[in-house]
Amino acid sequence: MTILIASLAPVIIVIVYIYIKDKFEKESKMALLKNFLLGAIVSILISFALYTLYDNYLPQSDEYSVLDQFIKAFFVVALIEEFSKYIIVRYYSQPKKSFNEPFDGIIYAVMVSMGFAAVENIFYVMESGLTTAFLRAFTAIPAHATFAVIMGYFMGKAKFSNKKAYWNLIGLGGAILFHGAYDFFIFINFIPGIAIGAFVSLFIGLVLAKKAIKIHQQNSFFINSSN
Repeated sequence: MTILIASLAPVIIVIVYIYIKDKFEKESKMALLKNFLLGAIVSILISFALYTLYDNYLPQSDEYSVLDQFIKAFFVVALIEEFSKYIIVRYYSQPKKSFNEPFDGIIYAVMVSMGFAAVENIFYVMESGLTTAFLRAFTAIPAHATFAVIMGYFMGKAKFSNKKAYWNLIGLGGAILFHGAYDFFIFINFIPGIAIGAFVSLFIGLVLAKKAIKIHQQNSFFINSSN
């Protein structure tokens, strides 16, 4: 029970935070729960299937090759995990009538991402213990949330744009870019001190995510009706 609480606590904090930020026309709790569960089940299954294909049919990376770790970070881990979340937002969340303002892209993407992160976190903490739970509460969980906000920002734009495919793919690409950068610096930690790059990329992502949230709050279709 302690491990479960430690695994889920940072996820719940992120969910509460992003729910509060949805100021003008909150989504139903049932809709948010469905997106969370889709992230926890469907996105995880998609990732598992793609990782299995990678493990079985593609050459494995050299642990001490910077190039191999670059490819693994951006074109394996980041691509697989962000694509598995993107699919849910794009084909389940975005077409819904309840997705009726740009900010909804952020909140639905975060819910899907937190479902994914919750399951991932439980496995990591069960394997490595409470110290891992503490470390991931300040690294991996905020990172997943940041990637989701970046993706959701552009998918929110896409919903109400004539260039829907363009903005959706920009969102996917942005999430992959920041996820890949974060993982890359961790993967090449055989170079002394290089892991600081992961925290720098996460910090930049957090700054941009905060700005993205503010922009969509200011552009809410319901901002006037709430006054």
